[in-house]
Amino acid sequence: MLLRSLGTGVSGLKNFQTYLDVIGNNISNVSTTGFKKGRINFEDMFNDNVQNASAGRNAIQVGLGSQTGSIDNIVTNGVVNSTGNPYDVAINGEGYFQVSDGPNTFYTRAGDFKLNDAGQLVTSQGYSIDGVTGNFNNLSSFTIASDGTISGVNNDGTPATGLGRLNIYVFNNPAGLEKVGNSLYQESGNSGNANALTGVGTSTKIQQGALEGSNVDLTDEMTALIEAQRAYQANARTITTADQILQELVQLKR
Repeated sequence: MLLRSLGTGVSGLKNFQTYLDVIGNNISNVSTTGFKKGRINFEDMFNDNVQNASAGRNAIQVGLGSQTGSIDNIVTNGVVNSTGNPYDVAINGEGYFQVSDGPNTFYTRAGDFKLNDAGQLVTSQGYSIDGVTGNFNNLSSFTIASDGTISGVNNDGTPATGLGRLNIYVFNNPAGLEKVGNSLYQESGNSGNANALTGVGTSTKIQQGALEGSNVDLTDEMTALIEAQRAYQANARTITTADQILQELVQLKR
């Protein structure tokens, strides 16, 4: 029994260390554009069967601790905030921008775009954006419509052509995408393949001059932080108590 309590206490400490890691990451990204918070789920480990079940008698089992079952990406939308910057673009609805560094394709909700030295609209890392083909250097202004279509006016006042459009991609299971840093995601074996979203401008709209905020609720995270801290302390106390009882047993022999 004592060894069981030591083991279960250790499993609890490991789990709540991970829980604190998840909470800390959420809090650190409370102001990160397009960030999707994580959520940890625990599950019990296998049980020690003291006695198996029989007719008219339930099994006698002692649990042997807990373990991390999953860490989920919560893909609910964040609040869209106006910035007034024409290069900022938010997705109001489902989907992701598709971007590329050349050999690799990524997906992101962070629309804090920039111009590179060639006048192309790129991500803050310099990655190309799917659907955007024009040169923005010679434009006096440009507009991104809610369906992603880009139109502009040249410096000489004539309409600009060939600027392209921002395409949006969706997944059967967006929570299955893998985070790779820099607010980017990659397809995984559980996300499904990327599919171009049709009908952009209806249920899903692109909003120029705005950015999507993080979906982290700081109040929820601070509450979870207190819960995790107390649970960690309680598991540590389980180990301390088991150790004290072991000391008593050792002293009985003296």
